Parts: sequence; structure tokens; C-alpha cells
Amino acid sequence: MKKLFFIALMLFISVATFAQKISKDLIVGVWQSEEYKIEFFKSGDTYSAKLLWSTDLFEADGKTSKKDNKNPDEKLKSRPRQGITHITELKFKDGEFVDGKLYSVNDGNTYSFKGKLKNINNLETRGYKGVPMFGKTVNWTRVKQ
Repeated sequence: MKKLFFIALMLFISVATFAQKISKDLIVGVWQSEEYKIEFFKSGDTYSAKLLWSTDLFEADGKTSKKDNKNPDEKLKSRPRQGITHITELKFKDGEFVDGKLYSVNDGNTYSFKGKLKNINNLETRGYKGVPMFGKTVNWTRVKQ
């Protein structure tokens, strides 16, 4: 029984220690999911991310970036998708990233966006319209550079 208590105590201390060491700037860097690669950067008091790669980023030649043709702003429809800053206004509050905006090049819509670092190399995010329950979760792994 003492051994089980000790193991539980050590696990709790490990989790509590990581939670206390969460620095808001740990999100800065390059992250990859199954479908996307993005780079988070600090933008004043908030965080933003630009699109580096996606499974649907290039034309058939594999080199030419597709255009942002779903953008509701006519002036932006001819810009390349690659490099678009598509996550903006993300704030760090109470150990989580909240109140962000996610522009989707796939449909031209803007969604609410939030995230949480699970550990130093794993980030869980959620994009949604209205209620987070009706959104999509994407898990990211930090890219070692």
C-alpha cells in the first residue's frame, strides 16, 4: 500500500511541476500534425501561426502553392496559401491558450481557436464555430530543428 501511495504521489508531483513550469512562450516554434505544419510566433501580447505545409497546399506539380481562392476578400483570393498567417489573437490565460482566431484556407471561414500544451512537445488545439463541443481537435507535435 505504501508503494502505491508513493507512486501516486510522485506522479502528482511530476504533473504539478510541469503545470507550474508552463511558460506561455513554449508554444513558439514549428508544430506538425497529420495534415499540417505551422509555425507559432509571438505577436505583441498574443500568438499567431503561419501555414508552412498541408496535405492540400500545392498544385498538381507539387511546387506551386495553391491560391487562397475561398477567401471572402476578393483582393486576397490570388495570394498563395503557403505562408498565410492563419491563426491570430491567441492569448495565454490560466495555463491555456484561448480566444484565438483560425482562418481556414479550405473553406474561407474564420473559427474560434484554443489550445493547451499537454507537455513540452505536444499541443492539443480545437477550432470551432460558437461552441467548442462542435469543433475539431488537432494534436500537434513539436518539430525538432
